[in-house]
Amino acid sequence: MKTVLMAGGRGTRIASIADDVPKPMIRIEGKPVLEHGIECLHRQGYDDLIITINHMGDVIMDYFGDGNKVSPATGKPFGVHIEYYHEKEPLGNAGALFRIKKKLDGDFLLLNADMIFDVDLDRFVRYHKRHGGLVTLFTHPNDHPYDSSLIVADEKGVVQRWILKEEQHPLYYRNRVNAGLHVISPRLLDKDISTAKVDLDRQLLRHLEGTGEMYAYDSPEYVKDMGTPERYKNVSRDLRAGKVSAKNLKKQQRAVFLDRDGTLNEHVGFLKDRERLVLIADVAEAVKKINKSGYLAVVVTNQPVIARGEVTFSQMRGIHDRLETLLGQKGAYLDAVYLCPHHPHKGFKGEIPGLKIDCGCRKPKPGLLTRAATEFNINLGDSWMIGDSKTDVDAGCAAGCKTALIGRMDISYGQDVTVRSLSDFVDRYLGV
Repeated sequence: MKTVLMAGGRGTRIASIADDVPKPMIRIEGKPVLEHGIECLHRQGYDDLIITINHMGDVIMDYFGDGNKVSPATGKPFGVHIEYYHEKEPLGNAGALFRIKKKLDGDFLLLNADMIFDVDLDRFVRYHKRHGGLVTLFTHPNDHPYDSSLIVADEKGVVQRWILKEEQHPLYYRNRVNAGLHVISPRLLDKDISTAKVDLDRQLLRHLEGTGEMYAYDSPEYVKDMGTPERYKNVSRDLRAGKVSAKNLKKQQRAVFLDRDGTLNEHVGFLKDRERLVLIADVAEAVKKINKSGYLAVVVTNQPVIARGEVTFSQMRGIHDRLETLLGQKGAYLDAVYLCPHHPHKGFKGEIPGLKIDCGCRKPKPGLLTRAATEFNINLGDSWMIGDSKTDVDAGCAAGCKTALIGRMDISYGQDVTVRSLSDFVDRYLGV
């Protein structure tokens, strides 16, 4: 599979770090950012590269050559084959794709060359092939969704809406953004574009929303733009700490599984109205610390109100959208939310018969945790289950996790530790 790396950006926002090289050649921990990306591709067998260049493109060509050179930074061969397309005039971030269209005879990876990433590319590509769309976007949560373009996908991963960052965001939304990695069918380039400059998002991809031809591949893996001095600093720190490579899903992950009501938001009985969801004090800061720790932040929650017919799946999504929005406003995010909609006891007016079952996902059974472990390669024995009830402790124990009970200092359900709040747990046991 070919990989196209877009390396034509000028990098005006990060000029204070280095203004004598193009943005993809800015060194980060001793190597150009583009070299970090090429190393990730090479490690996984993605060796056939096309790099589109414009501003100071000769610097990139001189450094990498055709890919058979030895790296000046590491002394090791790049081990890839590189072709270049040099834009004589700026073509936008997608115009060059139409110029190299004949070289793209099959699905290809399209990546921004100025990002630090380490992801399981085979997993990403398999998802694309399984769904068979024109485009698959790599999506993930971030710590500033309020000024990012949002991707809204349905339960099957089909992208229904693409909300540009300059557009009015909904009142509440799921924190999912396009990370800048794509798997694309060359059929996308059959589109007739009359402008010389082509904007990938606005002229090509956004028009696929709601068509069933574009999918979102959601992953907690590390993908970050280092395009501002502050982001450059953060990415450098993460590289030094080993957080970038550790997030690749080929490697086992650690998670903090979080109950919802009474752990993240104030307990108000059965929550049916999204406006009644109120974060517990210091929860956003605690989740933010989980994000920085390298653990995944995964919500696992029983919601029998769905089976009882009191809340629809759509309304529950709205409740969780409010949860993610409130966290995102404070720079925190959830990597995933898993819910059990079932309820084994019958006899409620308006109940949904198909959901009135004795399932394997309703806590204290461990089904939600084991499902997350399968999907994100989580080592359950190195993870925590945090909640405010015996049900949470029992679910964590059944899954093989360490457990923490919140707020009930005088009660033992067999938990490993007892803490006053999520914030108390994070400060005492995660070391952040």
